[in-house]
Amino acid sequence: MDTSHARPAATLAEAEDALLSRWPETRLEPSLDRIQAFVELLGDPQFAAPLIHLTGTNGKTSTSRMIDTLLRGLGLRTGRFTSPHLESITERISLDGEPLSPERFVEVFNDVAPYTHLVDESESHPLSFFETVVGMAYAAFADAPVDAAIVEVGMGGSWDATNVADARVAVITPIDVDHARYLGERPADIAVEKAGVIKAGTVVVSAAQAPEVLDVLVDRVQEVGATLLVAGRDFGLEKHAIAHGGQLIRVAGLRATYDELFLPLFGAHQAENAALALAAVEAFAGGEAIAGDAIEQAFAEFTSPGRLEVVRRSPTILLDAAHNPHGARALATALEDAFTFHPLVGVVGVMGDKDASGVLEELQPVVHHVVCTQNSTARSMPAEELAETARGIFGIDRVDVEPDLASAIDRAATLSETGTAIGESVGSGGVLVTGSVITVGEARAMLRRTERGRDA
Repeated sequence: MDTSHARPAATLAEAEDALLSRWPETRLEPSLDRIQAFVELLGDPQFAAPLIHLTGTNGKTSTSRMIDTLLRGLGLRTGRFTSPHLESITERISLDGEPLSPERFVEVFNDVAPYTHLVDESESHPLSFFETVVGMAYAAFADAPVDAAIVEVGMGGSWDATNVADARVAVITPIDVDHARYLGERPADIAVEKAGVIKAGTVVVSAAQAPEVLDVLVDRVQEVGATLLVAGRDFGLEKHAIAHGGQLIRVAGLRATYDELFLPLFGAHQAENAALALAAVEAFAGGEAIAGDAIEQAFAEFTSPGRLEVVRRSPTILLDAAHNPHGARALATALEDAFTFHPLVGVVGVMGDKDASGVLEELQPVVHHVVCTQNSTARSMPAEELAETARGIFGIDRVDVEPDLASAIDRAATLSETGTAIGESVGSGGVLVTGSVITVGEARAMLRRTERGRDA
């Protein structure tokens, strides 16, 4: 094999530039041919460790992080693949709960880069950014090696590049409409694509689903010879109550009930994610109950950056990556349950291909005022365009426009602290940054830099 024309990357920036020069994640050509050829050249690393494969519309990243923490609590070495990332591309590939170091990320990129060019030359379309990073993840997991790989799909299931592996356990988070242009307009249509991660012998652990979605999953399980376990029937969240810094929950697992678990995350949806994660780990462990002390310790360590995350006080600034109506609905419910901001000012920046109206309609009952903004990518919806939609939902007096994200956050902080968002003096206001993973990631990086500067 002549691979001499591939120039190694010397820095993370060079590796990232090389990856971003490939087809973007938003440009899809539904085929597993390229990724299949790629992993074959790499020695089929996707089969090196048993796999927990996650698909669904919302909750994949939180649930995958929970599964990762639980498995490490059982003494297993883990690899986790996540997309998209919040702040650094290295977050996409984690070993033992930590993103690859920049140096290791570059090493893995350089290890696989020569083979990307071979695939490019042999296929009708070049490898995409996403396909390349998926190959990197599987290679990194095999090289570690890991005892368990926890892998999120990028979009859908059947044709997702991650689906060159066969799942021991497939986790299906709630399915709703997102990426309608690619996956379909109805939840049942989307479920057909997502059910493609279910293979012969797979144990499927699913969140509660709409009847038409569950019908699709049942059909797929029967077709390939898999096992289906569903929240509310085979396991599930039995109780959750607000507690300082999070919530106390009781989960009926597959083999045991786990009570008085402290979950340091907010929202009923996160409690449901925790129940789903616990059942998935029980299934991965062969359906055995897990020692209570291991569960309690793991739950107490759960984190989910950018998901109802408090990043600053005075005023309180929350980040949440809700980017579709289903996610915004869960966010609104969690805000009502766990917080008492008055006023709550939203900083909202969405991508141009998302249902901005649906997101804003879900937020309107709990957000007193909205500052429309945009992130730094070309795919971001212009702030003024978003504001036009927002004015029809919130009313003219409840909408500001500030295209610069930093300025939008400053404006929202002022509105929340002074009470001008609701025309009265208050002292318990808060700011919510939401609408897109990219918007939240950029805000998180910005705010964390500022906090570090204050502490220096």
